[in-house]
Amino acid sequence: MDAEELLQQGQLDEALQALQQAIRKEPSNVKLRVFLFQLLCVTGEWERALSQLDVAADMDSLNLPMAQTYRQAIQCELFRKEVFNGARSPLIFGDPPEWAAFLIEALKHAGNGEYSQSETLRNQAFESAPGSAGSIDGQPFEWIADADNRVGPMLEAIINGRYYWIPMQRLKEVGIEPPEDLRDMVWAPAHLTFENEGQAVALIPSRYPSTENESDAMLKLARKTEWHEPYPGLYSGLGQRMFTTDQDEYPLLGTRQIVFRAQE
Repeated sequence: MDAEELLQQGQLDEALQALQQAIRKEPSNVKLRVFLFQLLCVTGEWERALSQLDVAADMDSLNLPMAQTYRQAIQCELFRKEVFNGARSPLIFGDPPEWAAFLIEALKHAGNGEYSQSETLRNQAFESAPGSAGSIDGQPFEWIADADNRVGPMLEAIINGRYYWIPMQRLKEVGIEPPEDLRDMVWAPAHLTFENEGQAVALIPSRYPSTENESDAMLKLARKTEWHEPYPGLYSGLGQRMFTTDQDEYPLLGTRQIVFRAQE
C-alpha cells in the first residue's frame, strides 16, 4: 500500500515510512514534500515539518504563501504548548474581560499541580463570563463553550501569525471551512467576524494540546476525542476539539458556522 492508503487506515508510522521511501525515489516531487510536511505536523515532528516546508517552498514558489502561513502556525503551536503547561500567558484578542485573568491563572496553577486553586479560579471565570447565545449550524443554543474546561468560553485561534484566546462574547460569527487537506486535521481554516464588524482569517487548532504525543493515531488524526480528568471537575481533551452547548456537543471539523446573537 502507498502512503495515502496507509494513512486512510490510520497507520501513521507505516505511512511515514512509505512516504519517505517514495521521496527517495522521486526527490524532486514537490507534492510528496508537501505531503510529508503535513504528515510530520500530524505526528508533531515540528522541526522536520519546517524543514520540508522550506524545501517545498524552494522547489516551487507557489508554495511560498503556504510556507509563510504554516511556519507561523508551527511557531504558535510551540507557544501554545507552553501556555497549557502554565509557563506562558496567551494573548487575549481585543480588550480582555476581567474573567480572562482567572482562566489564565487557573492554567498556571494546574501547571504547578495546584489543582484545587486552579479549580477555584476556573469556577470564578465561568461564573463571571457572560453566556453567549446563538446557533451552531442552525441549531440554537443559550450558551456555548469549548468542551475542554481549560478553555471554556474562549476560542483558540491563530491570527496574523500570532496565537490568541478570543472571548466568545467578542464574536459575531465563526465560519469554519470543511477539511480538505491533512494539515486541516491540525489547524482548521476559519473566518471570524467580531461584534464590532471587524473580520479576520484564522486557523483554529483542530486538536487539543499534547495530542501529538499520544500513540493513538485516531487522536493524532483528529478522528476522535478522549477526555481525561486529572483532578475532579477538570476535563482536558485529547484529539479533535469539541464545542459544547446547553443542547449538545459538536466536533470542530464537522461544524461549519457558529452565529452569536447580539448581547442585550
